[in-house]
Amino acid sequence: MESVRAAVYLSVCLSVLTSLIQGQRSADNQPDEPALGLTTKELAEALQGFLDEADSSVGLSVEKKASVIPRCDVGERCAMKHGPRIGRLCDCLRGTACNTFFLRCY
Repeated sequence: MESVRAAVYLSVCLSVLTSLIQGQRSADNQPDEPALGLTTKELAEALQGFLDEADSSVGLSVEKKASVIPRCDVGERCAMKHGPRIGRLCDCLRGTACNTFFLRCY
């Protein structure tokens, strides 16, 4: 029983080693071919086209989110009431805060 188990382990190890060696040989013998038959320049152009297309469809929302809120001086109106919600018009200077009742910097 022990000799059968040893023979199985030996054959598995030899088959794994053989497949690894064959994989290295095939990788060494293959010349560097571009992926999917495309050159680097063609891939770069395709990626640039995709990014331009995606940028044009998403551009407005990204610009709006990335905009900077202007600064308010003390006493200026800093917010506007929209029903139950309050929308910010500007950001109060350091050391001041926007009063939610008067909607002004104090």
